[in-house]
Amino acid sequence: MPSAEHVVLVPGDLVAVTMPPGLGWFDIVAQTWAAGGAVLPIDDRLSAPERAALLDRARPTVLLEPDGVNRVDGEPAEEGVALVIASSGTSGEPKLVQFDRQAIDAAVTASALAIGATADDRWLCCLPLAHIGGLLVLLRGVLLGAPVTVLPGFDPAAIADEERSVFTALVPTMLRRLLDAEVDLSRFRRILMGGAHLPPRLRERAETAGVSLVEAYGLTESCGGVVYDGVPLPGVEMRVDSEGGIELKGPMVMLGYRFDAEATAAAFTPDGWLRPGDAGEIDRDGRLHVVGRVDELINTGGERVWPREVEAAIRPHPKVADVAVGGRLDPEWGERVVAWVIPADPAEPPTLEELRDFAAEAIARHKTPRELILVEALPRTFSGKIRRQALSRWMPEAGTEPE
Repeated sequence: MPSAEHVVLVPGDLVAVTMPPGLGWFDIVAQTWAAGGAVLPIDDRLSAPERAALLDRARPTVLLEPDGVNRVDGEPAEEGVALVIASSGTSGEPKLVQFDRQAIDAAVTASALAIGATADDRWLCCLPLAHIGGLLVLLRGVLLGAPVTVLPGFDPAAIADEERSVFTALVPTMLRRLLDAEVDLSRFRRILMGGAHLPPRLRERAETAGVSLVEAYGLTESCGGVVYDGVPLPGVEMRVDSEGGIELKGPMVMLGYRFDAEATAAAFTPDGWLRPGDAGEIDRDGRLHVVGRVDELINTGGERVWPREVEAAIRPHPKVADVAVGGRLDPEWGERVVAWVIPADPAEPPTLEELRDFAAEAIARHKTPRELILVEALPRTFSGKIRRQALSRWMPEAGTEPE
C-alpha cells in the first residue's frame, strides 16, 4: 500500500480503495485479508461528489488513495466480512453488498471448474475493479495464483496487443466494440459474458468469428455469475417461484447489505433463497432462461409482455441499429408497449407499422409496440443494461435523461 507505514491494519478494518486498476491491487487485497480486514473498491472514475456520497454511506475505517493511506472515522466491518462492494443497479442508490471469504472462494473456484481454467492460465482484466465482474478476474490471481494482466481501462488496441491471456470477462457493449474494431478474440479459450443480457444476434456474430462465449447469469449479490449458459455452477441451486421469479441459493450468495437490515430481509425468501428480481423459466433439461426483470413486466389489456422478447423480435430489422422496449400508462390498455429505436439510417427510419409487422413474425401481435420513439441514444448503465425507469422520460430532442 502507498505510504502505509503509519497505518497498521487491525481485524475489522474496512479499507476503501480509490486506486486505479493495476497490479498493486493484488497486494492491497492480500494485505487487508491477512490483517483480518475487508476491502471496499471505489470506482476511480466517480466524480468527487459521487465518491464522497459513497464514502459517507459506507463509512470505511481506512481510506487508501493514490497519494497515501489514512485512518478515518468510520464503522468496522461486521465479523467475517471480507469484501464490501457497491451494487450496480439500474435505478436508485447502489447498495453495499457484503461477502465473507467462503463466498469469494466459492465463486472463484466454481467458475474455474466450470470452464476448465487452471492456475497456469492467464486472465485479462479490462473491467472496472469496483464491479464484481472485474474484481473476480483479479481475485483469480489472489486466490488461485493465476497470472492476470490488468489494463487501466477498456482499450480495444491494448486488448488486441495482449496475446498471452486465454480467459477474460466482458460486457456486451465491450464485445460489440471489439468486434467492430476487428480484434481477434478467437485466441481466448473462453470469454465470460455478464453485466447485461447477451443479444442472440451479437452472440451469433461473435461465434461466427470463432469466439467462444459463456453467458454468465448472476448479480452483485450472488458474487457475480453463478449460472453459465443456463447451467448452475457447482454448489448452486436455482428455482422459479409461482410468479416466475428466479431464486438462487449457494455458498457464493451475499451475507447481506451493510447498514440496511430491511433491504437484506427483502432480498431473501423466508427459507433463505436470494431473490435477484429477474423472471425466468427452467426447461426440461434443467437450463435457466431469463425473460426479464420482474418489475419490467408490461401488463397491456391483461396480457403479460416481457420487454426483452419484444426487443429480440425488433432488433433484427434492417432499419434498426438498437432498440429498448418499455411500458407507458395508457387510458385504454392500462399500459402500452413502447419501442425506443435508434434507426440504422436517421434519414430513413422505420415506421411503427413496419416494426409491428416485422415483430409479429416472431411474437404475438398484441405484444408488438403501439408507440415508436426515435432516439439517437439509449439510457444504459456502464455494463450495458437498459435503464428502463429512464425510458419513459427519454425523448428524441433531449438525447439525455431530462432533469
